[in-house]
Amino acid sequence: MAILTSLFSSVSGINAFGNGLSVISNNIANMATIGFKDSSVAFADIIGEGSSSNQIGHGVFVSGIRTQFIQGSFETTGNGLDMALEGDGFFLLRTPEGTESYTRAGLFSVDQNGLIANPEGLLLQGYQADPTGELTGQIGNLNVASTSFPPQSTAEMSIVANIDSRATIPPAFDVTDPTATSNFSTSLSMFDSLGNSHLVSIFFRKSATGAGGNTWEWFALVEGADSASGVTEIQAQGTLTFTTAGELDTVSAITYPTGGFDFSGGATQNQIIDFNFGESITTDGGTGLNGLTQFGSNSGVLNQLQDGYASGSLQRVSVNKEGLITGLFTNGKSRTLGGVTLGRFNNPQGLVKLGNNLYAVSSDSGQPIFGSPDSAGMGRILASSLELSSVDLAGQFVKMIEYQRGFQANSRVISITDEILQELVNLTR
Repeated sequence: MAILTSLFSSVSGINAFGNGLSVISNNIANMATIGFKDSSVAFADIIGEGSSSNQIGHGVFVSGIRTQFIQGSFETTGNGLDMALEGDGFFLLRTPEGTESYTRAGLFSVDQNGLIANPEGLLLQGYQADPTGELTGQIGNLNVASTSFPPQSTAEMSIVANIDSRATIPPAFDVTDPTATSNFSTSLSMFDSLGNSHLVSIFFRKSATGAGGNTWEWFALVEGADSASGVTEIQAQGTLTFTTAGELDTVSAITYPTGGFDFSGGATQNQIIDFNFGESITTDGGTGLNGLTQFGSNSGVLNQLQDGYASGSLQRVSVNKEGLITGLFTNGKSRTLGGVTLGRFNNPQGLVKLGNNLYAVSSDSGQPIFGSPDSAGMGRILASSLELSSVDLAGQFVKMIEYQRGFQANSRVISITDEILQELVNLTR
């Protein structure tokens, strides 16, 4: 009986719009879920057999529920490992057993094993860096905990200063009374092979004056507390000459009376430290003005540097837009610890939802294309940020009203059809 068809068509409509309301309610429920992508319902009609002129139709069904991979807005957080994706990429995660999944939710922290993981304990994948900060070529877990920064012994110190040309020549330099036998001094901490700092004092002594300029001696003193011998020693020395205009003219080769710097504490002995007083005119072919000068003004240091440092432990971690994870250490140094890798899909709509903001690869999605952030369409990473849910609440309410009216209309059709059937039954009375 043809009139019964309307009953079944309306039932299919009720089922379809009921499913639509379920999808809408799930979207609204996840309006605050980090990285959530809302879904939409696709409906399709049901056609029975027959010619094109008498096809009535048998109702509607849900032909598909599609995930809308549109870009969500961003929220700034204070966690250096929180990451938001601006683009088409997905973070690659792996369980300890090796099962892979993908996500847009960049909530990450360091777990008890020092690995970067999401709140469910899934491990973020990327390229681990070696101790020199170079990325390895194999994708794996990212470990940032068991990391330290080894010390570097001082190999060079440089100084920018002026020594007073008006100074008089003092007595010969005496290591037991360096202040009275020199004209000017400065001190700087230098590091041995173990990362221990030792104070080195540099004394400048005017040794000669002449028509062509003045000559100065310099002595690098290490006090007994820092010296391997336990006594105060001159461990480096040399001679400087200046032109009559106060420019640094020549710099002698450095002499190491003890063979090099012999610091206390069991560090490598005979440590060679180069002293850079600037580019002299005759020795280096420079201007004689970018380091040590000898003008008629008070002696003073403008700048002094050395290239050694102590060992350091990891203090905090940050991520840049290319996905490079950088560690800042307690000695003030920084080093690349790893690099986040992203996956991109030709058909992300084919990914299978796993819950917990996770997706799995399917035959419809195709295999992932891996790459670095901010390259090949992967999208860039926004550090200390999270991608918010893509749910548009106003749009969801409009859809909800539409589905509600559809549900009510189909229910009304069933009521009317029932009344018609009742009239048919009454014809037999």
